[in-house]
Amino acid sequence: MEKFKLILFTIVALGLMGLLGYWAVTTLQSGTEFEADEKIAELKKENKHLKGQVEDLTDQLANFEVKNEEPALVVKEEPAPKPATTTTTTTTKTTTYKNQTLINELQKLADDRVVLQLKDVGTKVGTIQKFLNVYNNTSNKVDNDFGESTKKTVIVFQKAQGLSADGGVGYTTINKMIAWLKKQG
Repeated sequence: MEKFKLILFTIVALGLMGLLGYWAVTTLQSGTEFEADEKIAELKKENKHLKGQVEDLTDQLANFEVKNEEPALVVKEEPAPKPATTTTTTTTKTTTYKNQTLINELQKLADDRVVLQLKDVGTKVGTIQKFLNVYNNTSNKVDNDFGESTKKTVIVFQKAQGLSADGGVGYTTINKMIAWLKKQG
């Protein structure tokens, strides 16, 4: 009976070892397969990170667009004047200035009651930078970014024109810019 137990134990042990060997052979990966799986896992992690960055940038862009939206211009219609019984003819003399295009751009900013300050961006800032280049007889880059150098240059202009030198560009400063350009011819 001892021999029978020993033979049975040996058969069971060999069977278990055979199953373990079969499992080891079927689940074994080659080195290239292992590297490929590691690379895939790394790329998935990087992809998840990049998707998060895209979402953050999309949110920032949405916030930026909302911040830079201009309020709708409300136009109040005036009643049409009653026709006069007498006819008068008037001639309008149009004066064109050397920097007429820039004057027109500045006038549009004044009409729209635009206020620009440090950290603002856009073509409106570029218009102010163009004026400052003409005013200072410089050719600084017009980058449409109201940075520290633009603010300092605006302050110099405001002081020279007797304005409150706060570095912000509003209706009064823009009108002084237009007047200065018109004096230049």
